[in-house]
Amino acid sequence: MASGTTDTGDFLALFKSIGLPQSKAAEAAKNQKSASIFSELIVAHDLTNAKLSEKQGVLVATFAGQLAKADKVGPVERDYGVRAILDEKLKSTDQVSAATKYLESHSSPFNDSEFEQECGVGYSITAEQLLAEITDYVKASGAAGWANLGPTISGVKNSPALRWANPLEVKNAVEQVFTSKFGPKEAGKPAKGKKEPAPKKDAPSQGASTPPEASSRKTVFEEGFLGSLHKPGENAQIKPELREQHLAFTKGSVYTRFPPEPNGYLHIGHSKAIFVNFGYAAHHGGRCYLRYDDTNPEKEEARYFESILEMVRWLGFEPWKITYSSDYFDKLYDLAVELIKRDKAYVCHCTQEQIKADRGEKIAAPKACIHRSRPIGESLEEFKKMKDGHYRPKEANLRMKQDLSDGNPQMWDLTAYRVLDAPHHRTHDKWKIYPTYDFTHCLVDSFENISHSLCTTEFIASRQSYEWLCDAVEVYKPRQSEFGRLNVTGTINSKRKILQLVEEKFVSDWDDPRLFTLIALRRRGVPPGAILSFVSGLGVSTAASNIQIVRFDQTVRQYLENSAPRLLMVLRPLKVTLENVPDDYVIMVEKPLHPKVAELGSSKIPFSKTIYIDADDFRLEDSKDYYRLAPGKTVGLFQAPYPITCTSYKTDGATGAVTELICRLEDNNTKKPKAFIQWVADHAPSGSPVRIDETRIFHSLFKSDNPLAAVPDFKADINPDSLQVIRGAMVEVGFWPLAKKSIGDALSEARTRAAKGQSESRFPLDAPKVRPEDLVGKECVRFQGLRVAYFAVDKDSRVAALDQIESTGAGAGQGDYLVLNRIVSLKEDTGKAA
Repeated sequence: MASGTTDTGDFLALFKSIGLPQSKAAEAAKNQKSASIFSELIVAHDLTNAKLSEKQGVLVATFAGQLAKADKVGPVERDYGVRAILDEKLKSTDQVSAATKYLESHSSPFNDSEFEQECGVGYSITAEQLLAEITDYVKASGAAGWANLGPTISGVKNSPALRWANPLEVKNAVEQVFTSKFGPKEAGKPAKGKKEPAPKKDAPSQGASTPPEASSRKTVFEEGFLGSLHKPGENAQIKPELREQHLAFTKGSVYTRFPPEPNGYLHIGHSKAIFVNFGYAAHHGGRCYLRYDDTNPEKEEARYFESILEMVRWLGFEPWKITYSSDYFDKLYDLAVELIKRDKAYVCHCTQEQIKADRGEKIAAPKACIHRSRPIGESLEEFKKMKDGHYRPKEANLRMKQDLSDGNPQMWDLTAYRVLDAPHHRTHDKWKIYPTYDFTHCLVDSFENISHSLCTTEFIASRQSYEWLCDAVEVYKPRQSEFGRLNVTGTINSKRKILQLVEEKFVSDWDDPRLFTLIALRRRGVPPGAILSFVSGLGVSTAASNIQIVRFDQTVRQYLENSAPRLLMVLRPLKVTLENVPDDYVIMVEKPLHPKVAELGSSKIPFSKTIYIDADDFRLEDSKDYYRLAPGKTVGLFQAPYPITCTSYKTDGATGAVTELICRLEDNNTKKPKAFIQWVADHAPSGSPVRIDETRIFHSLFKSDNPLAAVPDFKADINPDSLQVIRGAMVEVGFWPLAKKSIGDALSEARTRAAKGQSESRFPLDAPKVRPEDLVGKECVRFQGLRVAYFAVDKDSRVAALDQIESTGAGAGQGDYLVLNRIVSLKEDTGKAA
């Protein structure tokens, strides 16, 4: 630092002053050399007052880390690099690394154009261009099949033309080209002469089979962050017998836990934590607890407990056991007493403001609390008074006596117990005091013999206090390991902020499909397998994943590409009457539900005298570059027997809008049309068409990637056009048998899973009850409206044939109201090509 001070506490305070959160500031302060360079950059560029985004702050810290390893980057080069970050030319850590290498090998004055080209500044490539480049690469490489997928992806990434392309988009595009060239990927078979490995004897089960996606994401658990984790029993202990007792219980198996707070609904970020904890245990034949961290009765509600278990099962995982932190309240209290007896905890009567001040939030280092040196007997007596209800909330706290000289704020006498005047949903009025997360989490991990306590990187600083507490009371010490959390840009996951959106009617509820809570994604129609594919495709590392919504949408789109049936659909119907056929003319057309997936079956639909096309597929003015329908023009109809020619049209007398087309059926024309358009037939005997009361098209809820940067607050960034409702769309009559089959298959699968795996006998009697039927809703009915988008049925639909899942009826009924949600568009650019 400019002052010559190199104290870790000073570094932390300085790094936080530019907008870095505690965890990232602590990470940046770990290495003395890079921390010193980082502090020099902050002072030299007055970054404290620069109003950096968190991402920019992290990039400057990354730049400092790169500079610490570089020998030939002087002050001028450093300034140039920092300015490139502040000007938002460098937006990723890869770009910062490339910039450092460039600055190390060049001297001032710099060639801006050369620098930007070398660092990928302003690089962009459309999906079409990316696909074309990869198609050419695959053709030139001579790839012979899916066995060449890995080398092809690596080769493409190293190609100069695609060096800065988005890695996930590259992977998806390569897989798309391979699917087109070699057909769908088959599950790997053992090499000739080799047998499948036998399962480990006596290996504990997760309680349900690993989800079908597991085979394709095997490497996620074997490589990188997860592949480098310690083996069970390798985590150091303060006493050898603690390790022996742990291994006697686990028999050397992996034990993990997913420990959500039941104070809100899970969001997209939790899907990664679920995937990592349940998936890692399942991959190693181990066990994963679902543990409710129910230590704050003021904010916990029954609906959250139920929803959490439902979302875990919806994603395809099954807890080995369901437990609660409250299961251990007596044991935790006893250990708190033991901590006091060991002179490692004391009762504090300071105000919250004084505690914050003493812990160094506004000063360089923490101050000892005035109660820190009180006698052990006095603290024991005061703690009992806390337990007996003698004090009101905030009048007394039990604080751990840690190490105030440590540079880590998580060692500055954290609160272990506080007084809460609230009944608990399980222990009712038994307790007047409740343990904090910092006291509870590590000890319950210990009680449950967790071998791998996997959490996100904002808890890096907490690892030290986690281990300190286990050793302080001499219990088995699990190993905490931190991975980068998942964030999707342009979204908000804060429970408090989502509650504001709900209460102020910006969204309908927590499951509004524009949100990224898991219940909202489910309602929108996103399949759980697509979410797991998204998470596994990102990999697991210590770096935070800040992913754009378009990347999430692309993964969902790719997942649905080969799994969703395709139905004819018109969003804005325009009536077409065929003038040269009799009134009772009808042909039944059998069409596949997917051109490349025969097992999805087929549908039978009518083709009659009156049909409907999309209004966007007709215009009065023809042109050379327009291929759809116009007066005097002939077009084909998808999967219909003959083309049609528009001979005339009718208009509304008041507005002049076209209301009906008169066309001729070209049943003697053998010439193949240049273009084909959507259609559905009007044929009452077969129930055609299926009329959709509402089709809801969802766009991003916010206008920018970072709503939290909006002024005066995030609500100023709300997109007023995030919901579009189209009324009167039509779908082919094949919708009804598809809908019944979709729900029936989903219910059958859920019941099969429940019969095989649900571990109710190992769950407390008061554990949430989630039936197989709870995992099956109307959103299971998913399809691609051919050349339109992917859709799912919304829960607002009132459809007798679907409301009673196992009824035999099908088709529209009296009083039915059908609502569709657009899951995702067919491509990022939703404009329709001519």
